[in-house]
Amino acid sequence: MKASEVFTPGKFPVHTFVDDHLQDKKQQLLDTLDAGAMLISISGPSKSGKTVFIEECLGRTSLIQVTGAGVNAPSDLWMRVFDIIGTEIPTSIVRASGSAGTVGGKGVVEGNVLVVKGRGEVSASRTNSESETVSASFSSDCLQLLIKELGGTDLVVFIDDFHYVPTNVQVELAQQIKEAIRNGVRFVCASVPYHADDVIRSNPDLRGRVFSIDFEYWGTETLKKIADKGFSELGVGYRQSAIDNLVSEAAGSPQLMQYLCLNACYEIGVREKSDREVELLSDPQIHENICRRTVQSTDYGSVIELMKEGPKTRGSDRNVYMTRFGWNGDVYRLLVKALSVDPPKLTFRYNALNERILEICTAGGPSGSSITSACAHSAKIVNDAAGTRIVEWDGEHDVFDIRDPYFLFYLRWSDTVDS
Repeated sequence: MKASEVFTPGKFPVHTFVDDHLQDKKQQLLDTLDAGAMLISISGPSKSGKTVFIEECLGRTSLIQVTGAGVNAPSDLWMRVFDIIGTEIPTSIVRASGSAGTVGGKGVVEGNVLVVKGRGEVSASRTNSESETVSASFSSDCLQLLIKELGGTDLVVFIDDFHYVPTNVQVELAQQIKEAIRNGVRFVCASVPYHADDVIRSNPDLRGRVFSIDFEYWGTETLKKIADKGFSELGVGYRQSAIDNLVSEAAGSPQLMQYLCLNACYEIGVREKSDREVELLSDPQIHENICRRTVQSTDYGSVIELMKEGPKTRGSDRNVYMTRFGWNGDVYRLLVKALSVDPPKLTFRYNALNERILEICTAGGPSGSSITSACAHSAKIVNDAAGTRIVEWDGEHDVFDIRDPYFLFYLRWSDTVDS
């Protein structure tokens, strides 16, 4: 057996699956699906095991798994569902008054009818004022077809990364999901929670029809079980302190823990199960080598460079401070470095962050107002550059939150921070 078959970041962990801490959630999920008439909302941080949990509980054969990424209308999502289950799209799914128009995807406009030639993504536009009506009719007809295909069946529509759907489209989707649920279609939505919004759970159209299951990042003892199972399977012995160090770097993410354990195997020369026991020592150099290998699986270099630069200055230059690392930097560069030093943390309250920044400086540091301003601007810079919300600044409570453990890991182990 190969190490890559035991530790499987990004794939279902057959040999290292851990669910002791999820038994209550699993029973809640199964009971709610059995009762019917409810949308199940799975909410939790990025890389916290939501998708693997659903796949294990329900089985892949029962799931129609689609993603919210790239969805700009409810019909976009339903067409993906039809493609997966092999639905033959009716030849006249949309009618409209007017004759001039264009179609993208597998379809043509013939007179007043949009004719779809098989399954696939379809969009239509017309050169008259009724194009919005056409779009609305198309969406409605897709909903009715969805109900016809899936109502009363054992199949479950699993919408992963629901938070990627634009907010206005989420609202419309919520209305259609409500109607589909009423007609016996079963849904699970998984999303990453933000302080600012949760359209599914707060939508009045779904009030009383949503069952919420919340995930958190994994605790240290639970993450250790991934290492225990996998290393035992491969015949690898280890010092407990070595595993503790990997758990700390994983920052609550089971997926990142899988990466670290796999690269630990590679680092000590274990690529498949060995007849003789090989030991993973608690050695700083080995730990660094493991982390350097793992950081190559992600890249936030351009994002961090923008974060270090901060917004463009107006008027006078920013104050620059000397650091114990041998370089000088302004408040933005100090903030980036402060987030990266030991111990790894995902959430920073102002006092703790201020202490880290002052410890970096050799003689005085930036003011409190400069630090909070840098936090607010940095959060916007990072999220705009990444195209999703991977950090969050709560200005009311002065809390800086890293929402993606891989971003923290890259801050800690890439050369970008000190370059």
